[in-house]
Amino acid sequence: MYSSNALKAVLNEKGWRLTPQRETILTAFQRLQKGKHLSAEDLYELLEQQETPISLSTIYRNLKLMSHMGILRELEFAEDHKHYELNQPSPNHHHHLICVKCNQAIEFKSDPIQKVGKSKAKQAGFHLLDCQLTIHALCPRCKKPAKSAS
Repeated sequence: MYSSNALKAVLNEKGWRLTPQRETILTAFQRLQKGKHLSAEDLYELLEQQETPISLSTIYRNLKLMSHMGILRELEFAEDHKHYELNQPSPNHHHHLICVKCNQAIEFKSDPIQKVGKSKAKQAGFHLLDCQLTIHALCPRCKKPAKSAS
């Protein structure tokens, strides 16, 4: 898991610095309950509640930066906005099954998917930052036909 020092080192390597806002965002994700994902708006509200407000535009900028660096995972769920979570190392790496109707998200592990991602990246000379599979489907509750009123 990324620490403030690890984030600082990665940022410095790229010519950026560890701002208080970036450290606050990292800390918020580190404290998240397992399986919880945040949108930019969710993070904004959480920080407001914790009385450590950061502007929404700063949050968007830093979420994008931290996901490009491989610190956060940018997730495409069945909604019109992105969600984010910490990018976990391999033993905790997981994928998502999303209901397109109610947006329920289930996390699952799959070592073969991770291995294929690593192998393909290596073959192409890439350094793998993230490998994620998102399956869009209907959950059991949403796939039940609606009862007609007759």
